[in-house]
Amino acid sequence: MTSYPRLLAPLDLGFTTLKNRVLMGSMHTNLEERGDWNRVAEFYAARARGGVGLIVTGGMAPNAEGGVFPGAGGLFSDKDIADHHYVTDRVHEEGGKIVMQILHAGRYAYSPDCVAPSPVKSPISPFPPKELDAVGIEKQIADIVTSACRAREAGYDGVEIMGSEGYFLNQFLVTHTNKREDEWGGSPEKRMRLPIEVVKRVREAVGADFILIYRLSMIDLIPNGQTWEEVVTLAKAVEAAGATIINTGIGWHEARIPTIATSVPRRAFSWVTKKLMGEVSIPVITSNRINTPEVGEEVLSDGCADMISMARPFLADPDFVNKAAEGRGAEIAPCIACNQACLDHTFAGKLTTCLVNPLACHETEIEITQTNAPKNVAIVGAGPAGVMTAITAAERGHQVTLYDRAGQVGGQLNMAKQVPGKEEFHGLVAWFETMLSKAGVDLRLNTNVVAQDLDGADEVIIATGVTPRDPQIPGQDGPNVVNYIDVLRDRAVVGKRVAVVGAGGIGFDVSEFLVTEDSPAEDLEAWKAEWGVGDPSETRGGLHPEGSQPDAPEREVTLLQRKAEKPGRRLGKTTGWIHRATLKMKGVKMVGGVNYERIDADGLHVSEGEARENPRLIAVDTIVLCAGQLPERSLADALEAKGQSCHVIGGADVASELDAKRAINQGVRLAVGL
Repeated sequence: MTSYPRLLAPLDLGFTTLKNRVLMGSMHTNLEERGDWNRVAEFYAARARGGVGLIVTGGMAPNAEGGVFPGAGGLFSDKDIADHHYVTDRVHEEGGKIVMQILHAGRYAYSPDCVAPSPVKSPISPFPPKELDAVGIEKQIADIVTSACRAREAGYDGVEIMGSEGYFLNQFLVTHTNKREDEWGGSPEKRMRLPIEVVKRVREAVGADFILIYRLSMIDLIPNGQTWEEVVTLAKAVEAAGATIINTGIGWHEARIPTIATSVPRRAFSWVTKKLMGEVSIPVITSNRINTPEVGEEVLSDGCADMISMARPFLADPDFVNKAAEGRGAEIAPCIACNQACLDHTFAGKLTTCLVNPLACHETEIEITQTNAPKNVAIVGAGPAGVMTAITAAERGHQVTLYDRAGQVGGQLNMAKQVPGKEEFHGLVAWFETMLSKAGVDLRLNTNVVAQDLDGADEVIIATGVTPRDPQIPGQDGPNVVNYIDVLRDRAVVGKRVAVVGAGGIGFDVSEFLVTEDSPAEDLEAWKAEWGVGDPSETRGGLHPEGSQPDAPEREVTLLQRKAEKPGRRLGKTTGWIHRATLKMKGVKMVGGVNYERIDADGLHVSEGEARENPRLIAVDTIVLCAGQLPERSLADALEAKGQSCHVIGGADVASELDAKRAINQGVRLAVGL
């Protein structure tokens, strides 16, 4: 008997049956725009082989003005239909089902030609939208219908109409963006007319035996968002208009509440979807921060939905469902919700991939094949770079020995996982341990390696990581000074008033660690209070009327940097604002453009600018040094000195914060080429 009876149960839609209750949610990967359709097909086919019940593509534009960016993919020609047919054929060959998401961006479109219900500019786009007249609205409806018909012609099993996250249809629903007083605005009934009309006309055009998912915003998380009564009314109307399934959307893109980052508790919004259960008779899907089969089973067992949606977990592991069904849940590569290689790439116009799985969207480029010439491979350093190199090389058939002087694998991830909101890193380290064992790697911990120990290896890989950079501040050897390793790994005693030197990712992490006693990511109600999330049945848009209510900070922290720019400016594109907002809520003072003059018993003395103006004392009990890192290359240098070649990867190659994304990618690619 399966451990996940609800998750793996089929779902009968009447005219077709889904083999399980797992939806691969829509993700824009930038694959379609590159025109390599074999690559697109293999990306989706790999997930179909992995057992997912239903796949949703990235958003396809119904017309030029509705594209998220100029040149966004869509079905505009016979060639487009043929290209997409290649994808659907490959998915069907693997026993999968796939629907195409139709996404009209409205005022979110990064284009001067963007359109919307009213000329209200989006805070996330520089272009004010053109207000549509009645003829223009009819054109948008017709184009969405045409897109759905072309999707059917291209072999898709259905379409998902994107009506959430603040995109075009969502923009008609709320007074925040819909200021109209004609038949498409004003009363709630008129504001919801457009999405209902779209669903109705699409159903009429595609016929009864075609999956039609409507992605409905169940909690907008913006001022003047929908009431819960409006959400339920729309859901019922969408069902009556012909939807097969209702999928859950959470928050608008401009909302200042995180919804999918790693600091958001798992299944943080399943309670919202549960409120809709019983209000409609068609299946309801819940989404956001579901990343293990255990969590998925729990959500379904609790009656929160008929089906779960996971997107990024299928970047981390395309075989998620098969592994769960085969009792190999511990082998599922975990999505840690870091956004570093997926959403950060997407919004920067890069190809999406995954920190944990660099093969994602590179399936035709990086192939892990058995070697014809097994080698004796020695790897020193069991951080992310060394571990992933070891796993990949061993899977290919090489004999791998992995050394580390520490007592556990994971390297600096073992410090990162101590930071509130980064608890997912515990699962990543546990997965490393599982996969090293499964691959048969000879793991030797608590081992100091010198150059002579590696003489018998055919290939030597140095992944020894980084060492803290010395900021050379006069007085830094005093008893009131520690570094980030002392704090995160060794739990050094830190006073109530703290200056953190260095405002990169580590400085932000250390600051959050110092001001937080209990992680809100482990307590949903505490997290909701911290970010001001309310119940949409009690407050419009689901914003708590009293706003954010974070716990009092554990310490008084000042975060400083030498660069004369906004601290945190260089953090992740989609998560940096969360880190800055979190520290601001905790009263952390963030100061840029300072010179560190000296440290004494009174605290940290600083000045400003090249002229060293405004000298002052920051009176603190403890100074924590987070002033960057340098590559730890001593072993590599010793090997080179004795004439032995080696590969240097990860932080030992380039020290740039704690860049596990680059380290893992580098390690996997090296192992593939051995």
